[in-house]
Amino acid sequence: MTQPPRPSRTRPATSPHTRETEDQRLLRWTEADRAKAREFTHSDQWRVLRIMGEFTDGFDELADLGPGVAIFGSARLAADHPAYLAAEALAGKLAQAGIAVITGGGPGIMEAANKGADEAGGVSVGVGIELPFETGNNGWVNRALQFRYFFVRKTMFAKYAQGFVFFPGGFGTLDELFEILTLMQTGKLTRTPIVLVGVAFWEGLIDWILAEQIGGGTVSPEDRDLVLLTDDIDLAARTLIDAIGTDRT
Repeated sequence: MTQPPRPSRTRPATSPHTRETEDQRLLRWTEADRAKAREFTHSDQWRVLRIMGEFTDGFDELADLGPGVAIFGSARLAADHPAYLAAEALAGKLAQAGIAVITGGGPGIMEAANKGADEAGGVSVGVGIELPFETGNNGWVNRALQFRYFFVRKTMFAKYAQGFVFFPGGFGTLDELFEILTLMQTGKLTRTPIVLVGVAFWEGLIDWILAEQIGGGTVSPEDRDLVLLTDDIDLAARTLIDAIGTDRT
C-alpha cells in the first residue's frame, strides 16, 4: 500500500532561535529607537515616571533627617538687608539647638538661612527648583536636592519641617504661606508653629485677613492663632525650639 506523503517539518519563523527577545528589544538602539525615545520623553506617561522618581529621590535623601524648620523669603534681598541678617541669625539659633534648616536653596533669604545653619555646624538643606533665573543651590547648602516640579518640592517642605518661618518675600513666599495655612486649617498637616518675621511687612496682610476674611465669615476666628507675627528673633527661635522639643543647647 502506498504511504501518504509526510508533512514538511521546516522550522517556523518564530523559532526560539530567531525570535527577538525582550532583552534584545531593550538593548537595541537604532535611529528609529532613538526617535521613539525622544518623543516619549515629552509624553505625559514619561512625566509621571519622572515625578515618581523625584518623590523617591526626595524621600531617600531626607529619610534620616531629624527635626527641621523650613525658612522662606525673598530671593532678591541682599546680604546687608535687615531681613537677611535676621534670617541668618535665626537659622544659627535653630542649628545650635539641633534643628535642621530647610530652604528653597536659592539666594536672598534662603541663602541667609542656609549660611546661618551651616556656619553654626548644623544641617543646611536646600530643596532647589528648576527655574529660568535660578541655577542650583547656594554655596551654604550641605544637603542638596533639585526638583523640576513645584508640587514635589512643596511636599518635601510639608513632610520634613515641624515649623515654618516666613520672612518678607514675593509671590513664591505667599504661595508657600497659604499652602501651609490651608494644609493646617483643613487638618491635612499637624498644627506646628508658623512664624511671620517682619511686622511692618506682614501686618497689612494680617489686618486684611482679620477685617475681610474673619470679619466676613470666610475664615474662622481661631485660624488667626495659626500664625505668630514678630520682629523678635529670640522669641521666634524659642517658639520653634519649644514646640519641637529638641533643644540641645
